Amino acid sequence: MAGIIIPPSWRIPEREAADKAGYANRRQFIRATSLAIASAALAPAGCLARSAPSLVHSGPLDTIPANAPRTGLPAARNAAFSVPERPLTDRVAASSYNNFYEFISTGDLKNVWPLVGDYQPFPQTVKVSGLVEKKFEIDIADLIREMELEERIYRFRCVEAWSMTVPWTGFPLRKLIDKCAPTSKATHVAFISADKPKEMPGIRNAPWWDWPYFEGLRLAEAMNDLAFVATGMYGEPLPKQNGSPMRLVLPWKYGYKGPKAVVELRFVDQQPPTFWNKLQPAEYGFVSNVNPNVPHPRWSQATERYIQSEVNIERRDTFLFNGYAEQVGSLYPDEPTTLSRRIR
Repeated sequence: MAGIIIPPSWRIPEREAADKAGYANRRQFIRATSLAIASAALAPAGCLARSAPSLVHSGPLDTIPANAPRTGLPAARNAAFSVPERPLTDRVAASSYNNFYEFISTGDLKNVWPLVGDYQPFPQTVKVSGLVEKKFEIDIADLIREMELEERIYRFRCVEAWSMTVPWTGFPLRKLIDKCAPTSKATHVAFISADKPKEMPGIRNAPWWDWPYFEGLRLAEAMNDLAFVATGMYGEPLPKQNGSPMRLVLPWKYGYKGPKAVVELRFVDQQPPTFWNKLQPAEYGFVSNVNPNVPHPRWSQATERYIQSEVNIERRDTFLFNGYAEQVGSLYPDEPTTLSRRIR
């Protein structure tokens, strides 16, 4: 397959295929199975009131690993990271409308959760390699228990021009990087995701892709206060389809820059290759900041479909850096602030 680019399945415009009517109709089953729970006040509102994690779920919430660590949950909310202008996305919608190509790469790309039954996120270790003072490996469950967890509410923006608002639980990425102790030669950090073809049907069904999934950041980006390692959401551990056992959340970047099921950090002295940039460099840049002034070659990024719930979807303007310009703008002095056709 050398020299052949397999285009992402996004080439059928997902932003159009997943309009409000189609999304709602496709999720009739979820509405039916979760109606009783919603009426019993086990919907997101209970979590937002900081209640203890519920033990009864339906559909996509059944995929929370039973052996995931729950120490410190629900975590205290960090008020410095909030989204006052938007309501939270319903937790069922956030766990049933997402991409995870290790499980599905053709067809109904957002219908991930029914395919994760064989996947076992725990036990799992994360490996630290490259330009560090000492290479090591640590059990992720032990790492989660060791870190002081907090909850942050972030905007989430997909390159496909849809968005959500999600309360993530986890810890700042810089705390993990400090633990890794990179040397002065390290300029970037690469992130490698789990590669379990026996448990992840998307890997089995798309062997032509360069698995495992790989992403990367400049070290300065990774050390920014916004960069977050998520180990949970909505007051509970991550569901499998949302990236268990841990994932990156980089709210000023498009979602594919935040790899799921991270199992290795590799510190390097040059820009590392990344999964989608290697497949389609003209469409998916290394930096990939949310920017309404930089269109995707096949659609505008000036607006987005905000998904509050499976039936409540509205069109909103896209913010520069997804609304985080004050925190990260200085990292990108060349980022276009007026409409441009240039692709990074």
